[in-house]
Amino acid sequence: MTATRVLLVDDHAMLRAGFRTILGTQPDIEVVGEAASGAEAVALAAELRPDVITMDVQMPDMDGLDATRRIIADPTIPAAVAIVTTFDRDDYLFDALQAGASGFLLKNAGPEELIAAVRSLAAGDGMLAPEVTRRVLRRFAGPSTGERPHPSTGSGQAPGAQRFPAEPLTEREAEVLHLMADARSNAEIARALFIGEATVKTHVSRVLQKLGARDRVQAVVLAHRHGLV
Repeated sequence: MTATRVLLVDDHAMLRAGFRTILGTQPDIEVVGEAASGAEAVALAAELRPDVITMDVQMPDMDGLDATRRIIADPTIPAAVAIVTTFDRDDYLFDALQAGASGFLLKNAGPEELIAAVRSLAAGDGMLAPEVTRRVLRRFAGPSTGERPHPSTGSGQAPGAQRFPAEPLTEREAEVLHLMADARSNAEIARALFIGEATVKTHVSRVLQKLGARDRVQAVVLAHRHGLV
């Protein structure tokens, strides 16, 4: 099995050393680089092409949010970004998600949470605790200003209204979307629907494509806005 390649980004060397020690105990995770600033993170991400980046927010030269935007905007960099910060602030959370981050973790989290976050992002699951998901939905998933079509058929659409999504979800894709909205991982979705994880990944990819979402968190927000869940 290929190890998940991780880039650690934080301006505190001691914290990076701690993260490296924790992740280094796992045979399926390899720390391939460290950066002490946002600018260095962007350069190393392009050079090393890691699978996952743990990104601090407050750093010299370029902060973690700006670095995340630049990394996510580069199609040659496959990495998923987890914001790791000391501050449990809504503005950091929402700015991070809008920048393209797929996870949000506090620095006081336990070692097992850091390991789980890296594995979750590497699997394409994203990483938001249920209480964080609720905060996101309260902020972004306000009432839809348009129609609220059925996930699979688009029924109830007013004449001339633009259908969302443009290509309707299948019944199974709608089931997967509902479980994504319940903060289920791919493994949990697979168990709930009695299908393989590879099949779940295919369905999730199709859901993201049809909704025009860059990741699972944005897909859930769009789904709530448009009444799909």
